[in-house]
Amino acid sequence: MRTAKKLMLTPVLALTAFGLAAGPAAAATAGSSDSEQGWTYQADLNEVNDSGASGDIMITLKGDQAMITEHVEGLAEDFQDGPYPHVQHIHVKANGSAECPTASADEDGDGIVNTPEGGAAYGEVSTTLTDSGDTSADAAVDVEHAGIKGGSATYERTIDLDADTKEAIKDGRATVVVHGLDPAKQSQEVQDAKSPLVDSLPQAATAPALCGTLADSQMGQPPKGGPDTGGGSTAGTDDTVMLAAGGGVLVAAGAAFAISRKRKSSAETR
Repeated sequence: MRTAKKLMLTPVLALTAFGLAAGPAAAATAGSSDSEQGWTYQADLNEVNDSGASGDIMITLKGDQAMITEHVEGLAEDFQDGPYPHVQHIHVKANGSAECPTASADEDGDGIVNTPEGGAAYGEVSTTLTDSGDTSADAAVDVEHAGIKGGSATYERTIDLDADTKEAIKDGRATVVVHGLDPAKQSQEVQDAKSPLVDSLPQAATAPALCGTLADSQMGQPPKGGPDTGGGSTAGTDDTVMLAAGGGVLVAAGAAFAISRKRKSSAETR
């Protein structure tokens, strides 16, 4: 009887000991992966105002930083004897899902959707994607540091984002807009008009040419609060810990049971 009780007790002790040892370690491993990986969002950039351009953008959020990679082609190439400075931004819509404007947004009937008309769909400038320096909304029309210059380009930069912009990206309320149309391809009315944002530029220079709403590119949604805080649901982590611990427990229990049976067999033969 004592031998039978010993056989039953040994695996139970092994299970308990292994569970206590493996649980915290597994939790630490599972908890660190999301923080190191970050969360990636992307958008196809589609033409606005018949610009003939196309592109794509990917933004990976890690803490307060955004690592940005963007490719564009088919934009207006030249402006005043130099590469066309295409200012670009992350626009944020305060309420509802962000969208890209269609031709129906042209309220004044001049043939293009200008910046204020497009804003009804994609919201206000939150971050300016410049090639260097300021990335705030204050740099929205800084053509000297425009993130895209010329008709085709690759843009890569890591910048800091404020909390409102990060939340908008996670909630589907953020849109990337690249501005700048070829004035020569517009009607005379548009060519003669000044930009509603800064009258030193033609209207075409600040009109949207490409647009795309950022969406999560990974399976499932990131936990509320983002990878920098580690907040939100922990269901995935708990499941991972339980599975890892469970697999190890079975191995430990099997080994303990085999040792006990070997001892019993030796005792019986003596």
